[in-house]
Amino acid sequence: MITKEWPPHIYGGAGVHVTNLVSALEQLPEISAEVHCYGPNRSGAIGHELSEELGQINPAFQALLLGEDISRSLDGIDLAHSHTWYANFAGHLASRIFDIPHVLTAHSLEPLRPWKAEQLGGGYQISSWIEKTAYENAAAIIAVSDGMRADVLKSYPQIPEDKVVTIRNGINTELFRPNSDNSILEKYGIKTPFALFVGRITRQKGLAHLLRAWRDISSEYTLVLAASSPDEPAIGKEVEQLISELSASKGNVIWIKEMLSRHELTALLTAARSFVCPSIYEPLGIVNLEAMACETAVVASRVGGIPEVVNHGETGLLVDYTEDSHTFEENLVKALNEVLNDGDLAHRMGQAGRSRAISEFGWDKVANQTLNLYRSVLK
Repeated sequence: MITKEWPPHIYGGAGVHVTNLVSALEQLPEISAEVHCYGPNRSGAIGHELSEELGQINPAFQALLLGEDISRSLDGIDLAHSHTWYANFAGHLASRIFDIPHVLTAHSLEPLRPWKAEQLGGGYQISSWIEKTAYENAAAIIAVSDGMRADVLKSYPQIPEDKVVTIRNGINTELFRPNSDNSILEKYGIKTPFALFVGRITRQKGLAHLLRAWRDISSEYTLVLAASSPDEPAIGKEVEQLISELSASKGNVIWIKEMLSRHELTALLTAARSFVCPSIYEPLGIVNLEAMACETAVVASRVGGIPEVVNHGETGLLVDYTEDSHTFEENLVKALNEVLNDGDLAHRMGQAGRSRAISEFGWDKVANQTLNLYRSVLK
């Protein structure tokens, strides 16, 4: 298993996915998983890192160098499985060097994230080349939603349809479950009722849209943002300015910049009247599953794989995304008001959300489907 992220250095959904997938696969007697990740060696994984001076170069160049290093260490394995373009190059090289199948999981697609050029600069051309090369030569591609599968086939039409298989993300509903620890609210000075956003500060997550929409939400409700690690300075500055303006005019915004522990996160999710996910691009959205598992109603964009997770009108409300920002933000306000103004509705949606998370998104199902895919490419 090849990944950029591995505990304790997890910052996105792909890292959460890999950690849980490996844990679930290791419960199966047929599997022995060896994890290779970026950074130093740590529990459960073999680390690969560059020298200090090379650690300052463009992240895309780093991925090329680390990919070559990781690939050479994979002699003797039966199959390489990579996650995100950061790891795809290593999997692709290993498949060529050792004549083994390379399976990759599609968590996002570079052609659908043009704003990454702001983060990677010229490296965006390299990340796009890595992804395209790996996808077109992989033995199989796992899409985390039907929406992602359609995007893969549209972005890379040379790939045969039968090579792309949907295996949706999972959620550990024992780790993510209702947690009524009100001391966490006291720690951050949060008053109920409130809406909660959790995610990185990146254009993909649509945080700026949410902040502009919140101008039209009653001051009786609080917006809590667990948001850190801006992808690049421009979006970081934009979000900071919008939060500053909201705080000055309404005073109902709380910004938590540090990474939350799982206990803190589940406590905030449980206490929130609504979780809000205003993404403009989202292959599946594990954060929505985490909210649902904590019995929290979800207000989210109707993009990517989100409609495969959130049942509109049952576990939350979906808002059609449009490039007309004003219309999108107006509709986001309407959906938020519908949930925030009706505690009983929010409660019913939250209960339905946990039931759906338990019945449809267990990691044991993901592991068994993944094992079956491994068998199919090893024949």
